[in-house]
Amino acid sequence: MEKEKQENQLPSAQAIVLKEMVGYETGSIVSRTLAKNKAGNITLFSFDKEQGLSEHSAPFDAIVQILEGKAELTIGGKLVQASQGQMVLMPANVPHSVNAPEPFKMLLIMLKSQN
Repeated sequence: MEKEKQENQLPSAQAIVLKEMVGYETGSIVSRTLAKNKAGNITLFSFDKEQGLSEHSAPFDAIVQILEGKAELTIGGKLVQASQGQMVLMPANVPHSVNAPEPFKMLLIMLKSQN
């Protein structure tokens, strides 16, 4: 079950700790959109243990930055294990899925094409 929290956007001219802007909820995935415009969007996620997103694809490149914990990403059939401080590119139109072997938080940056 995914719950989205959009009441607060990314504050301007202020240093923030990203991983403190979204909390964990038992048995859930929580998302919070920080910024969204025609160029793309930036969304924070927290995944409780054993939660995940089933395989899907997006028409845009996406960058995942792990803020806390460890994640398992499957991208084009390849398993990628990422942990705090690491980033992973998920290319446009390539099927990918996300799994939480333990609770983790990530920042997702979607980059829309300007073609």
